[in-house]
Amino acid sequence: MLDVYHWEPNAHQGKPIIALYEKGVEFISHYIDLLNFEQVSPEYLAVNPQGIVPVLVHDGVLITESAMMCEYIDAQFPGPPLRPDDPFGRWRMRWWSRYMDDYLSPSLSMGGWKSFMGPMARRKDTAEIERFLRRIPVKEMQICWSTAIYDTFTEEQLAESRRRVDVGIQRLEQGLGESPYLAGADYSLADINAFATVYALPLSHPELCNDAATPNMIRWLRAVHVRPSIEKTFSLSRMRFAERVREMRVLLGLPASGA
Repeated sequence: MLDVYHWEPNAHQGKPIIALYEKGVEFISHYIDLLNFEQVSPEYLAVNPQGIVPVLVHDGVLITESAMMCEYIDAQFPGPPLRPDDPFGRWRMRWWSRYMDDYLSPSLSMGGWKSFMGPMARRKDTAEIERFLRRIPVKEMQICWSTAIYDTFTEEQLAESRRRVDVGIQRLEQGLGESPYLAGADYSLADINAFATVYALPLSHPELCNDAATPNMIRWLRAVHVRPSIEKTFSLSRMRFAERVREMRVLLGLPASGA
C-alpha cells in the first residue's frame, strides 16, 4: 500500500505525485490542508511527527524529503525510468534537483509566502493562529509560518529573493540550451523537480521568462506541460493551482487540457 500525504500539488508537494503518475503507480492521496492547519492535527502528527508535508508511507515505512522521495519511487517501482543510465547524467539530475531545493525554490517560495500563504492564514482567529504556531514541531517551520503570518519579511530579504529568481531563471535557460532536458536528452527527475516549482513562471514573472528572453525555457515548458502526468497531478488541486496550469497552457499556445 502506498499513501501520499500532500497539500496543493505544486512545488515540493507536486514532485512525488508527478513521479508516481509518470511511473504508473497507484497510490492513495491524502490532502492535508495547510491553511486550515491540518499539518499539526493529532491525526497527521501520528503519521509524521515533524508535521511536514509531503510524505510517502509505503507499506508502513515513512519516506520524507521530496527529491529523495522521487528517487525512491523510481528505484522501487516498475515503469519508465526517470534517472539517466550514465553517471554524468545522474550527476546532472542530482545537481539540478539540489539547485532547485537550495537556491531557486526557496527564493520563488518567499513571494508565495508573502503574497498568498501569509494573507490567507491571517484570516484565521488570532488565538487559533497562536495555537497553531505553538504546535509546529520544527523550529524552522515555526519561524517560516510566523514570518509569513505577521509579514515580517525585510526589504533586504525580498530584494535578495528577487535577485536569486533572476539568476535562477538565467541558469535554467543556459542549462536548457545545452540539452533538451535538464539532465540530458531524456526527461528525468531533474525536470520533475524543476517543473513542479517553475511551471507558471511566464505568468508570475513575465518580464523574466518569455519567448524572447528565455526561448529554451519556453520550449521546455511546452514539452513538459503536455505530459499526461502533469494534468493528472494538478487535478488533485482544490484551489487555484489547477486553473493556473490551464492559464499557462493557453499562454504557451497549448490546449487548455489534455495531452
